Amino acid sequence: MATAPTPRPKGLKLLRLALGNRKAGSMLGFGFSSGLPYALLIGTLNAWLGDVKINLATIGVLSWIGLTYAFKFLWSPLVDRLEIPGLNRFGRRKSWIMLCQTVLVVAFVMLALTDPVANIGWFAIFAVIAAFASATQDVAVDAWRIDVADEAAPVELLSAIYQFGYRTASIVGGAVALVLAARMSWSLVYLLMAALIAVVILVTFSAPDTARPPKGAMNEALSQAGEVAPRTRLIALAIVCVCWAWAIITIGHFMASMLLVAPGAKPPSVADFTKYYGPWIIVATVIVPLVIAASVNWLKAHGRSVMATPDTDHGAGRTAANHMYGALVSPLAELSERLGWGVLIVMGFILTYALCYNIWSSFAFPFYLDFLHYSKDEVAFASKVFGIFMTMIGISLAGYLFARIGRFPTVLLGAILPPFGNLVYADLAEGGVHLDMVGHAIGLSALAGWFGSDDRMMRLLMAISYENISVGLALTAFVAYLSSIVSKKFTAVQYALLGSLTFLVGSLLRGVAGELFDTLGYATVFRWTAAFGFLSSLFVSLEWIRSSAVARRISRETRDLPATLPPQGIATPR
Repeated sequence: MATAPTPRPKGLKLLRLALGNRKAGSMLGFGFSSGLPYALLIGTLNAWLGDVKINLATIGVLSWIGLTYAFKFLWSPLVDRLEIPGLNRFGRRKSWIMLCQTVLVVAFVMLALTDPVANIGWFAIFAVIAAFASATQDVAVDAWRIDVADEAAPVELLSAIYQFGYRTASIVGGAVALVLAARMSWSLVYLLMAALIAVVILVTFSAPDTARPPKGAMNEALSQAGEVAPRTRLIALAIVCVCWAWAIITIGHFMASMLLVAPGAKPPSVADFTKYYGPWIIVATVIVPLVIAASVNWLKAHGRSVMATPDTDHGAGRTAANHMYGALVSPLAELSERLGWGVLIVMGFILTYALCYNIWSSFAFPFYLDFLHYSKDEVAFASKVFGIFMTMIGISLAGYLFARIGRFPTVLLGAILPPFGNLVYADLAEGGVHLDMVGHAIGLSALAGWFGSDDRMMRLLMAISYENISVGLALTAFVAYLSSIVSKKFTAVQYALLGSLTFLVGSLLRGVAGELFDTLGYATVFRWTAAFGFLSSLFVSLEWIRSSAVARRISRETRDLPATLPPQGIATPR
């Protein structure tokens, strides 16, 4: 008779267990290591270049390094499949994380030793190298978080800890770096930041890791009877390879055109590229391969174009084709096979969950500065200092709620709260009448006066605090949910590809939102985006129902297992 599984700790007990776990400390370090390079490369680097009077056109050219983060899923199969000579002994994910951190340290040291005024070309090359290393580290860290999650350190709490480390690094690489730069040279600031990453390498050394799948396992699995025939797999692989090749060539061509701009000529626009080509790149590398993978699964399920006997061809060509198929097609084939039609619910969930804040985030500063006429100092404090701390409160709240009420209630809360934030901003755009009523009712106006502030600043801080707390909670819930649905056989690829769908929403709708802000006004657009944002609650509810049904079915099958198998074949589920 199978023994009952050990009950999982709940609430604060689970939180204490996770925070005392070695994986939690490693996750905090990895979150910091991911957030620091992004802050230094995307924001602070521009401040350095502006401080030494580099012209705006050159700074604009360097802005394309942000594309490495947007399209990092293109090389995620390498992180899943490729072993790094000399470093592989440290672990499947740790080897990639160590390599990326080492490259980051070297790249930041070289940036510190390079004068951007005299050697902007080399400066740009080192920045690009750092961006690629940082984006690749993100892929490896995401995969590590999912791989090592267990009962003692659930993926939900690891996701919250990751976000906390990431946001802490945003403060260090942003506000702290700017404060230091006012008191020392930019070169010394970047040397100090390189030293911080070097310290995190020590955390990487001590972090646990998971075993790499046996060599040849994928090739052996694809050779079994009942698998799709090699010719059909080759056709599917060819279609997917053409799509990926087009995407990589398109991005490579754009990057080359940015570097080869003639003196005095206007460089290509990164914003236009992401707006017009970004969605098509996502379609080519996610949507089309997902359709191909689902078609292959349909053929296999209906016994069409499948092998009646095992494949005995183990030549170099067949092996190479199987490896490429396993890297590019199998991850999505496994996902669509496991989720079935539920994959449509998952895609709807992903596409709508970040809708509210993903669309309007690019317009935050024009809204604060040009429309509401706050000063730069006021916005800098409210958004970059006060706002980040509010985000960290939201992240901490998400971690507590995961432990207290569970995954889906927290995810649903993360879907419901942000649309109300857009309604708060609609009120702010119309003068903040309701914000003033709330502020006076709970005594915030008196508190603001005690600190030498006024109702106008109180409105801004109230709006930003609500949005950032709700978005911090929602982002943590989103990362945890996405981490929970990917397979540990294809962690890096599946997570990176699914995460790229949020980029698709932003690319498609930001341009439309900009035009609507001009024609309809901020308040109206905020209300419409809030209405659309509530769609995510529907998809979360549907996914909750689907996941619960799957869990009940698995529970029944597990319970009935001892009665349907001979005693010697029983393995007590844990």
